[in-house]
Amino acid sequence: MITKISHIGIAVKNLDDAIEMYKKLGLEIESIEEVDSQKVKIAFILIGDVRIELLAPTSDNSPIAKYIEKKGEGIQHLAFAVDDLPAELIKAEGNGLRLIDKVPRKGAHKADIAFLHPKSTKGVLVELCKENH
Repeated sequence: MITKISHIGIAVKNLDDAIEMYKKLGLEIESIEEVDSQKVKIAFILIGDVRIELLAPTSDNSPIAKYIEKKGEGIQHLAFAVDDLPAELIKAEGNGLRLIDKVPRKGAHKADIAFLHPKSTKGVLVELCKENH
């Protein structure tokens, strides 16, 4: 079952510049983490119980770099927290949604994550995550 919006992922070219812009809004950075497997550096901003993830590529061939090259900076994905990720993947696929990840993998903040393909979710890259923090 989906329990809440976990986070909104925003692709940015330069993490430091993006952090400064969000600070101008009065927001504070909770933490910064690098996920080597995805070639991305992430700054987390906690607002209530929802995070904004600022995602900056650490390599020209990272998924975020490719996304920015194709679509520019901006909202890259919407993540929903779930209580049972494997069960939600089975349910989503059974309901005709296309899975990018058929098996959960490790993501930022020690979460188990899996993505649904935007071609089956009205153009939105949807992440399902089991938060483990």
